[in-house]
Amino acid sequence: MIKRENVLAIDLPIPEHGDPNAAAAVQELLGGKFGEMSTLNNYMYQSFNFRRKDKLKPFYDLVASITAEEFGHVELVANTINLLSRGNTIYTGNPDVTPLREGKDARNTYHFIATAQTALAGDSMGRAWTGDNVFSSGNLVLDLLHNFFLEVGARTHKMRVYEMTEHETAREMIGYLLVRGGTHVLAYAKALEIATGVDVKKMVPIPDLSNTRFDHARKFEEQGIGNILYTWNDVGDYQGIKQIWKGTNPESGSQLIVKEGMPKGAPIPNLEDLPEQFAPGIDADDYARIAKRLMENM
Repeated sequence: MIKRENVLAIDLPIPEHGDPNAAAAVQELLGGKFGEMSTLNNYMYQSFNFRRKDKLKPFYDLVASITAEEFGHVELVANTINLLSRGNTIYTGNPDVTPLREGKDARNTYHFIATAQTALAGDSMGRAWTGDNVFSSGNLVLDLLHNFFLEVGARTHKMRVYEMTEHETAREMIGYLLVRGGTHVLAYAKALEIATGVDVKKMVPIPDLSNTRFDHARKFEEQGIGNILYTWNDVGDYQGIKQIWKGTNPESGSQLIVKEGMPKGAPIPNLEDLPEQFAPGIDADDYARIAKRLMENM
């Protein structure tokens, strides 16, 4: 089971105005082939389907703990898209004043039509995420090699989307995930080295560009976040990670650390009413009636 905490991985800047086309681009980092929905579901099904957990527990522990972190990454990217959609409709009021006119010229009109200017389970072109993106072969080395490739592809896409938008909220999220994604790249490389004897670390980083070259990633690197793997568990179930995640970071030389539990996290942004989208569709009188009924059932 995965224990849910009502916090985000990091504190996202709350913008006064969003950027609908940046929101569309960031969708690729959520529901694209190399997006966070893919990393989550790949590792989740591999952990569910893992054979011989008794003999190969460190590898299972690694995949299972990263699965839990990826749930938080999906949440983080979705909230970024929601904030990039903030204030993107200027006109409110009567439907005849065309309050959603901004959506007509947005690159992804689906955000305005289907999700009330929030994240969708799809890519930057509006295509729905599909389970065809899940790879769970049953072969440990093949799955680890695929995961290494998946993380490298995700890293590449993050770099490209970073270069597509200057929006502070988008770049803050991408900077953080570049660092955490780099951690996962190295983790799977080290797992492959233990399983096969091949030093995959010699290929890192791919692309050949340090996270420190990105302003919004550098501070997270300086905080040492890239050297930590969390167990996402507080009763010692996934300590086998320590048999893989050990030694030093080949890029920085810093000591690699396994931490029990999870990061502290930050508040999840509150989404205000959006009357022109009929969302949430509960007015002030409704709030009062609902509150009264809730108290009656206490």
